[in-house]
Amino acid sequence: MLQQKPILNKARIYYFLVFLSIIFFGILSRKIPFIPLWIGDFLYAVMIYFLVRIFFPAKKFVFIILLSLFICYCIEFLQLYQGEWMVELRKTLFGRYVLGQGFLWSDILAYTFGITIAFITEKSFLK
Repeated sequence: MLQQKPILNKARIYYFLVFLSIIFFGILSRKIPFIPLWIGDFLYAVMIYFLVRIFFPAKKFVFIILLSLFICYCIEFLQLYQGEWMVELRKTLFGRYVLGQGFLWSDILAYTFGITIAFITEKSFLK
């Protein structure tokens, strides 16, 4: 078995803690009425960015950004599919939070903005 560098394990732990924090703030943003809904979508994209970082801590930023955008966009476009089983899945807590409710172009914009800010933040402050 290949042994990982200790610095990569430390990075994964750090990214995981950031990931959990973003989940907390994302759920909180849905519970506070005066916070705009797009903030939740923004935080969702930031969460996806750091989730990708957990799995690929040593990859270049371009890879992380493109994979994060791809995941977010795929989930958003999947909302256009209205198969009965998918509609039922979206009625669950998991489905509502992970898969969303309906397609919006503004969500695509929020995802793009969220991943961009996550990248800038990581590049500027966290490295």
